[in-house]
Amino acid sequence: MQRTIYLLSPLVKEETISLPMIEFSLVADSIDLSSCNTLMFTSKQAVKSAEEINPKWKELPCLAIGSATARQIKSLGGTVCYQSTSFYGESLGHDIIEKFHNKKILYLRPKEISFDSKALLAKHDIVLEEQIIYETHCKHYPKKEKPIKNAIIVFTSPSTIECFFKNFVWDESYTAIVIGKSTKNHLPQYVSFVVANEPTIDACLHKANEILLTSNSK
Repeated sequence: MQRTIYLLSPLVKEETISLPMIEFSLVADSIDLSSCNTLMFTSKQAVKSAEEINPKWKELPCLAIGSATARQIKSLGGTVCYQSTSFYGESLGHDIIEKFHNKKILYLRPKEISFDSKALLAKHDIVLEEQIIYETHCKHYPKKEKPIKNAIIVFTSPSTIECFFKNFVWDESYTAIVIGKSTKNHLPQYVSFVVANEPTIDACLHKANEILLTSNSK
């Protein structure tokens, strides 16, 4: 059975059909770094946005959530003082409580988030300052761009799920690959899915290729 991998991230990868669901825009024109001594990033796009708004962010140590975020920080000349072993969720909050309770952390974030770290930390008397610096928008596609039957569709964030279902109706022949638990929770219950072993796009594609091998052997 012939199957095709559709990647819904803006990132282009070989052996996939690129079908990006989101685009980004800045919502801030300045970042005040004077009241913090540590920054927190949960996405590559947040790092890129900070660089565009105020390159002096690199003067502060950064908490990086996820390996891709850490690589982006380092590639722009920033310093990663801690990389979370958990991509997101409550374990992230507990990591910060344990290791950074005495730091003044500024979370440079998107407008929409899948987990409220600030509320969790507040329960432990840790104040997490936040600034929204960018937002995502859904891209729009004509119906003819809908993935073909038996497609493997890689969802890399809750936003890609939301935007996909604004564009297309799910076909029961599809299989979803999701990047992590927070993303999985945004799928409709009727969607057949597999969660990647690690919260990276490469891990998603590895899982997709495992499915391809299984399908081709039948």
